[in-house]
Amino acid sequence: MKLLKSLALSTALIAGSTTAGLTADAKVTISDLTWTGAKAIGFVIQEIITGPMGMEAEIVEGMSDGSIIAAGMDKGDGSIDVYTDFWMPSRAGLWDKYIDGAATVAVNTPYEGTQRIYVPSYMTDKLSSIEDMKKPEVALLFDSDGNGKGEYWAGEIGWKSTKQWKVKFKSYGLDELWEAADITEAAFKGQLKAAYAKGEPALFYRWTPEAMFAEYDLSAIEEPARTEGCEKVDLEAEDWLEVSTFSCASSVASVYVAYSKTLETRNPAVAKMLSNIKLDPSAINAWILSINGDGLDPRDVAQEWVSENMDTVNAWING
Repeated sequence: MKLLKSLALSTALIAGSTTAGLTADAKVTISDLTWTGAKAIGFVIQEIITGPMGMEAEIVEGMSDGSIIAAGMDKGDGSIDVYTDFWMPSRAGLWDKYIDGAATVAVNTPYEGTQRIYVPSYMTDKLSSIEDMKKPEVALLFDSDGNGKGEYWAGEIGWKSTKQWKVKFKSYGLDELWEAADITEAAFKGQLKAAYAKGEPALFYRWTPEAMFAEYDLSAIEEPARTEGCEKVDLEAEDWLEVSTFSCASSVASVYVAYSKTLETRNPAVAKMLSNIKLDPSAINAWILSINGDGLDPRDVAQEWVSENMDTVNAWING
């Protein structure tokens, strides 16, 4: 009987050890955000994990909704582990809930990004500031459907930044003269390409780093400087447009790689690597240019960058 108990205990210990070994290098799942910079970051992370680290990583196709990604990281079951391009303060609600609140999501050292509204530079003689936008004759230049309001692109429906720009236009007193065009990013890019080729007006939200600034000569619209209390937004409220105000330039954004803290036990090596990532905006812009400008496959761009920057990669893995 003692022998049987001893054998059973040994078997259990071996099984437990095997399970621990399996979970210690669990497959890592990565978000599939829609903008090129985020996609490039995702493929670089995947390449590091599957290449030098010799582990499994998957970009989960269609996993592009930030709220769903954050909730999945919070759950920590491996359905989604990595949010490749987490913009703050645009995602302050998710930060408060999962990073500062539940403490189930961790982040790396961020890179800096900007968020502005732009026109092609050939339009700056007519529109260069928010004050110019208050002129009816300027707004009419951007009225393509004849309803008396100028159109601008604030982003895709569902983006937090889209809501922010709608709040800004209200706060600047521009609602009577301007309206947001609720179209997809792909449709917007097509419209911009056509407008730029003809020297026609276009007004739109964009961020940096972004390949668009290599394709076109663009100028940011001048906004009032930031002051205390100029930005009070509650984009989660049911009446978010009514209760929010935003009457100044956006702050420089901090952009993170966020990941589920359960990776610290499910795959500690990858969790360590993710915590050590320090992205360079110039590198991200080069990835974007290679993908959008040169038409290269993002997997090839990631593979080439990793192979040529192993000192940086090894610092992330071992740092």
